[in-house]
Order: sequence, then structure tokens, then C-alpha cells
Amino acid sequence: MRIRRAPGFRPSSFYSPYEAAIWSILSARRARGQGIRLRERLAQSSGTVLTIGGDPVPIVPTPTRLLEVESVPGLPADRIPRLHAVAEAAQRGDLDIGRLTAMSPEEAMADLQRLPGIGPFYSSLIMVRGCGSTDVLAAEPQVLKHLEATYGRRVDAAELERMAEAWRPWRTWVLVMLRALGGRDEARGSDDAEG
Repeated sequence: MRIRRAPGFRPSSFYSPYEAAIWSILSARRARGQGIRLRERLAQSSGTVLTIGGDPVPIVPTPTRLLEVESVPGLPADRIPRLHAVAEAAQRGDLDIGRLTAMSPEEAMADLQRLPGIGPFYSSLIMVRGCGSTDVLAAEPQVLKHLEATYGRRVDAAELERMAEAWRPWRTWVLVMLRALGGRDEARGSDDAEG
């Protein structure tokens, strides 16, 4: 069983859709560790660093401060206007959690994709991990790949939709688990991927 592979695994969320959108711009097309370092650089240079339990915790800049950012070491220059667009959207209230969750997930994700640099994957990330939506179904290629490895057969978007009915109202978190733990299954081999 997958959950035995990662005792204590829990899906994590961002503090807000705004922070999830910043992460989306910073982390696109790069390794997770690189995205984390970019976020820390942005927070340290333009945000705030709080001390929590004796540890420094960098916090992303407010929208007003983000609009003042001209560069982030290691971040391509074309990402700065995208960060500014996120800041402007936050100031207009477009990234308000109440506004986004009042729409259907499909409408909200289409709305988020109007932001430069936010496509289908990152719009679902913002809805799932920025708004805490528990029942958004996104048939992204990695999830389908992990399902195919688990079930030993081809799984397409339509099949995923049928399978996922049994997971309501937690379809989002099942998919997050599949994506997060799927690579662990493949690394260990398929001998214990069943059950």
C-alpha cells in the first residue's frame, strides 16, 4: 500500500492563492530545490524573515513590495513581469480565496490561466494547494503514469474520472499522494506497488 511507503505523509498547502501563484512563477521548469532557493532569495531580499521557534522563516513580499522587485538572482528576467502580474491580481482581489472558491474549480482554473505564466498545471496547483480545494480532479500526465504503474494497465483521463468517483470528496488529495509517492514506487520496483 502506498501510504506505508511514507508514514506521516500529508499534503501541504500554501498560506494563500497569492503565495501559490508566486511559487508557480518561481518554480516553473526547474527542480523543486531550485524553486525553494528562489523563493528564499525573494523573501529575504524583498519580503520579511520571521523567527518562529528560534528558526528564521522567510515570508514572500506583500503585493506592493513584489511590484517593486526588479530582479531575483537566478531568476530569468522574463519572470519579473509575471510576478508583477500576480501582485496586481492580488491587489485587485483576483486571488482572493473566497472569490476563487465561489466559482466552480473549472471556472476558477480558467480564470487563473489569464495570468501570464499560469497554465493548466499551475492553475490547478493554485486551486488545490492555495485554496485548499479537496475535490479538484486534474488528469495531469504524471498522475496517469503513476496510476498505470500501480494498476498495470493504461489509464486515460476518462478512466481516471470513473476511478476517482470512489475518492470523493478527497479526489484532490488522492491525486497529490499519487504524484508525490508515485516516484517512490517506481524507484522501489513494482513488486510491492499493489494493494
